[in-house]
Amino acid sequence: MHTNTIEEQAKKMAIGSENFKIPMPPTFTDPLEQREYDKQRLAAGFRIFAAHGFDEGLAGHITVRDAVEPDTFWVNPVGIHFSLIKASDLVRVSHVGKILDGDSAINNAAFAIHSRIHQARPDVNAVAHAHTIYGRAFSALGQLLQPISQDACLFYENHSLFRTFTGVVAQTEEGDMIAEALSDKAACILQNHGLLTVAKTVDAAVANFVMMESCCKSQMLAQSVGELQLIDHDTAVHTRNMNGHDLITWGNFQPLYQVAQHNDNSFLE
Repeated sequence: MHTNTIEEQAKKMAIGSENFKIPMPPTFTDPLEQREYDKQRLAAGFRIFAAHGFDEGLAGHITVRDAVEPDTFWVNPVGIHFSLIKASDLVRVSHVGKILDGDSAINNAAFAIHSRIHQARPDVNAVAHAHTIYGRAFSALGQLLQPISQDACLFYENHSLFRTFTGVVAQTEEGDMIAEALSDKAACILQNHGLLTVAKTVDAAVANFVMMESCCKSQMLAQSVGELQLIDHDTAVHTRNMNGHDLITWGNFQPLYQVAQHNDNSFLE
């Protein structure tokens, strides 16, 4: 979908990028160093979810594929509020459900859903899911987001709808069904359930989730007062290819991270 290199995209997104430094995704030669970095970004993701009110009891989870053993992933421990999670609290689990690192149990639905997506999508390193107010409300409509704004175009022909709801996800078979519905897209609306986003990085998965929740709210507001005026197909595709570039989706996380770090950087521990 995106053919521009990160350097080319950087030149498009910021005037003066040739002379002034702009944030760029880090690269790693040491998988152990990347593991620690990814865990800290994952812990930050939970703090950001908490700041946006995306916590709902025991529901909700974000995962990141382990950089050392890619057939395992890190996830939040069950029963700890998102606003309190630290990197050291995270739990590493295999795709068959064996806990390998950490001192806590994990949510069964987190394993059932995320393990199947990580297994089905080797291009995906992070998965975010929560039961948010507007995501839940929009999911009850049984429809996709429409290209009604620049931000909504990020999801144009880039998200899917999983129509089956059988209660709390407890079996990996339903996780397989969700992974199949997600297909090669960046997000999925789980009908009567909530939202789910995936990406190459925790940064992008979390930032896309925040954006998707906001787009659900915007569309419901617009639909409540009148007929939607849609952006045409070609313009929506062009906008998606710009907004959906790896550098942009990663970049959308950086201001959120800065605020989380400024408010309380204990998630790094």
